[in-house]
Amino acid sequence: MPDQNEWEMKAANLLKSELKRKGVTYAQLVEKLSEIGISEKEVNVANKLSRGKFSAAFLLQCLSALQTATLHLD
Repeated sequence: MPDQNEWEMKAANLLKSELKRKGVTYAQLVEKLSEIGISEKEVNVANKLSRGKFSAAFLLQCLSALQTATLHLD
């Protein structure tokens, strides 16, 4: 069974994959987050994704900003 760090990295990899799939950079993600009223800095986004430490709310905000309607978890 995966431990906490493995779950965190799985979430980070899920978000990174979605960014790559949509061709969106961290800077562009920050702009898209701003458009929905979320204030983030590019360096903070990069740190969150590299560490794998972010809230479920941040994940949902990013997915919403990316207009992601469907996720594949496998």
